[in-house]
Amino acid sequence: MQRRQLGVIGAGVAAMLASTLSACGNSGSIGEGNVTIKLVAAEYGDRSGNSSKRYWDQLAGKFEFGNPGISVDVDVYTWKEVDEKVADMVKAGKAPDIAQIGSYADYAAAGKLYRADELLSIPTQAAFIPALADAGKVQRIQYGLPFVASTRVLFYNKELLEEAGIPGPPKTWRELQKDAEALKQAGVRVPYALPLGPEEPQAETLNWMLSGEGGFNDEIGSYAIDSPENIRTFEWLRDEFVGKGLTNPDPGAMNRQDAFAAFTRGDVAMLNGHPTLMQLAQENGIRFGMAPLPGKDGQSRATTGTADWMMAFKQNGHREAIGKFLDFAYSKKNVLEFADQYDLLPVTNAASEAMRADVNNKDVWEFLDQLPTAESYPVGKKSWGAVVSKLKSEIGGTVTKNGDPASVLGDLQREAESIENAAS
Repeated sequence: MQRRQLGVIGAGVAAMLASTLSACGNSGSIGEGNVTIKLVAAEYGDRSGNSSKRYWDQLAGKFEFGNPGISVDVDVYTWKEVDEKVADMVKAGKAPDIAQIGSYADYAAAGKLYRADELLSIPTQAAFIPALADAGKVQRIQYGLPFVASTRVLFYNKELLEEAGIPGPPKTWRELQKDAEALKQAGVRVPYALPLGPEEPQAETLNWMLSGEGGFNDEIGSYAIDSPENIRTFEWLRDEFVGKGLTNPDPGAMNRQDAFAAFTRGDVAMLNGHPTLMQLAQENGIRFGMAPLPGKDGQSRATTGTADWMMAFKQNGHREAIGKFLDFAYSKKNVLEFADQYDLLPVTNAASEAMRADVNNKDVWEFLDQLPTAESYPVGKKSWGAVVSKLKSEIGGTVTKNGDPASVLGDLQREAESIENAAS
């Protein structure tokens, strides 16, 4: 990921000045009466006590107290449904004012979103971690505002590995396979959980692509979904891992949340996970360890870095009210509060530095330190939303008994190129 903080700040200053000069007559003016902004967000909690709805309702209440005349109406949906909910609202001509979902580029390409410099104060826009700010751009203009971030490591159940005579976590695919075989022999129900179900298979997919020396993109940023490296990776998964009964029986039917739950029950010995899994495992008394992802011939060259995205739709003309709310939401205190609650990584420099300096957050330092070099999805590509949708329904088919990775990955590549070419 490129680091261009000074460029982001400089561009932001110029664009903010231009935006200010052209803002007269903005239909989002607050002084003309009460404004209600609609926020649709994703659910990060796993039970009512830690639901994201509770966080957003409390945040909205604090904001409304300090900003008379602006109300915030919040709806929260699970990750399985939130992207589709927003897409349906936009299609019906009822776009929310703010959406916190997984992809923004297709909406930006359609001209439906405000630019970051049209919404945020200069300090707020300059506060984002540079690599994440860059990932929020389409044609060098930032539309996507990173919300929270995470990276991935290999989680393993220490007790299950010890009982199977395994001294430590695997570093290569061969060691992973050998350890999974030993765990299976020891009676472990699922030696390795492979969640390629429709909830979030893009993360597990990229983890494996990177560990096989591939990725979604090539070195110049073009799609390389059906590269020889990626095809070989999924052929190995099909034949040497899933085919030998070392994972859950039907990876295409297992979601990430299901895999996490199985790990916290002690049914899974190893899986790729993000920081939230730490809290869930601790609450369930699982003695776990974390290690870098194993790669084809050694430690994986990189890990997956993900950010969820905040975006603001133009349709209702509430630019000024949206901007005020986003400035409030991205204060250091509020960014840290959400990240702390769900063991995720903050997306602003100040909050990240505060978390790194706090020994109470020592558990997430490993994730935090690898964020600047982690590889993210090609979220700035206009086709990414459609590619993810297709991937969610098809990637599980690569590892079935008669699965054809070359065909599935080739279909995804053609879909991506078709959309990109049509948009250019």
